[in-house]
Amino acid sequence: MQRRTVLGAIGAVALSSASYFPMNACAAALKGEGGNPIRIVVPYPPGGPLDVSARAIADAVTPVLGTVVVENRPGAGGNVGMSYVSHARPDGHTLVMGAVATLAINPSLFKKLPYDPEKDFKPVTLVATAANVLVITPEFSQKTGVKSVKDLIEYAKKNPGKLNYASGGNGSAGHMAGEFLKRQCGIDMVHIPFAGASPALLSVISGQTDLIFDNLASAAANIKAGKLIALAVTTKTRTPLLPDAPTMAEAGVPDFDIYTWFGLMVPGGTPDDVVKALNDAIVPVLKDPATDKKFRAFGALPAPTTPAEYQSLIDEEAKKYKVLVEIAGARVD
Repeated sequence: MQRRTVLGAIGAVALSSASYFPMNACAAALKGEGGNPIRIVVPYPPGGPLDVSARAIADAVTPVLGTVVVENRPGAGGNVGMSYVSHARPDGHTLVMGAVATLAINPSLFKKLPYDPEKDFKPVTLVATAANVLVITPEFSQKTGVKSVKDLIEYAKKNPGKLNYASGGNGSAGHMAGEFLKRQCGIDMVHIPFAGASPALLSVISGQTDLIFDNLASAAANIKAGKLIALAVTTKTRTPLLPDAPTMAEAGVPDFDIYTWFGLMVPGGTPDDVVKALNDAIVPVLKDPATDKKFRAFGALPAPTTPAEYQSLIDEEAKKYKVLVEIAGARVD
């Protein structure tokens, strides 16, 4: 949709059958282009929290914006999908679910990215946040006597280099958390990266690796099932989704604030009025109690924002992870 198409639709009045809000002119124009559905690209495989969230949003906004489909384009730590959307037409019909890795970590991790996070995208809204959680298995706990973060640190100091930790890949939030723990506590653990969070978590459950800093959205089901023990969350405050788990600071490791977040972006040339139309359509869905219930079920909390608020978060997190990537010594050429 070109800008003149949007502006030509001004004055149109329609009401959403979903009853979230009156449809404005830009939303009406977005919906009005038959045969050209809106796409939400998820730069990761199906089944993860970003994918589930995108599909929940797509279902909810379809009555307002017309057909909305979710398209998975995984690869290269999320870079494949992000690069694809950076070259899409800036007409409001292609969005991408950006995340802490693709927007805040990868710019410092990769020597060269196939996209520019600052120039190639505009933020629409933050979608959700999810605490990261340090988990071990009951079998590992029984074998080592580790029942708390304090126990883990003491064990690591007595057995330097013997422990290992899994992550979803070099530069992932889990990798950053592991390296931060090592630095703060003066311990030595071997990092074992996997091609994604799911195989990394499975490696811990199967006993192939010892522990992992996983996002709660991925680990919640296994914690509830008793397959994993949550030692602590890595956020500044406790999460209502796992209220009995202490923060890393409460467990004796200060300054921990590493969590997963993700939100919707559009190509950089997208007109501001189109961005606003999309924000107006999606934010009410994220504020709806039904959406909150769906998100909490898989360990995430809806976190709708204005585009400016989302951009501010991205900028702050990029600065933070630039330092953490340097500490970790992680680099992908």
